[in-house]
Amino acid sequence: MAAVTELGYVGLNITDADAWRKFAADVAGLEVLDEGEADRFYLRMDYWHHRFVMHISDTDDIAYSGWRVDDEGALEEIKAQLTAAGFAFREATFEEAAERRVLGLIKLNDPSGNSVEIFYGPLIDAHMPFHPGRRMHGRWVTGAQGLGHVLIQADDYAETHRFYSAIGLKGNIQYHLKSPAGMVQPAFMYCNDRQHSLAFGVNGPKRLNHMMLEYSELNDLGKAHDIVRQQGIDVALQLGKHSNDDAFTFYFATPSGWLMELGWGGAKAFRQQQYHLNDVFGHGIEVAGSHDVEL
Repeated sequence: MAAVTELGYVGLNITDADAWRKFAADVAGLEVLDEGEADRFYLRMDYWHHRFVMHISDTDDIAYSGWRVDDEGALEEIKAQLTAAGFAFREATFEEAAERRVLGLIKLNDPSGNSVEIFYGPLIDAHMPFHPGRRMHGRWVTGAQGLGHVLIQADDYAETHRFYSAIGLKGNIQYHLKSPAGMVQPAFMYCNDRQHSLAFGVNGPKRLNHMMLEYSELNDLGKAHDIVRQQGIDVALQLGKHSNDDAFTFYFATPSGWLMELGWGGAKAFRQQQYHLNDVFGHGIEVAGSHDVEL
């Protein structure tokens, strides 16, 4: 069975481009890449041309997630698996692939209406080293683990899990959490050594609940936390450590309303299923609201 190998890129619809340029560079330390396109700019984390496409829009939410496969042959196998499982897809045109800086891709929606792209052959700009938007002690954890993880909305939990299983992700429930709405049992799915690249089962006002990016050095997480506090940005969940991925993280507001989780020290996927009732420590709710449960 063919399988996606990483969460390679994410497209985001945003309404305030200037706020995002400043936020991405000055708070997180991402590189802002502007190639003169009026409707978009890019965020870099490593040698890839981009990891995020920031689409200037009249809405704020996730536009699509891009999942990588090894090569053209693996994409053909994925297409056969999707067909056998009853999921429709569309072949992207040459122009659409060039727009994403990949050699080929297909486009489709998961059963909950989230736009998905499956691709091979990303453009790697080895001549252009990553240049952080602010000083950093280390780098971002990417490589074979992809860019990080996203928690998206799942209108149909079971079918959403079946869909991502059909493209090779593995994993299931890892927490039983109390929330104002009752017991929440989110799913976490992995496709490489990162403990999870996708999570769903905690729904809110937007299709994107949060995205998580990981620093290689604890000092960079500490610096980001200082900057968030100095700028008075709302912190949703305070510093703490997750039980499932062992990552030391905190959650705070982005200019688009969804949350950014920055972290350090994440563990590898543990392959066999287990579940938790609590985090190791911390992650106390600071700004309450629709994000009373975060992972």
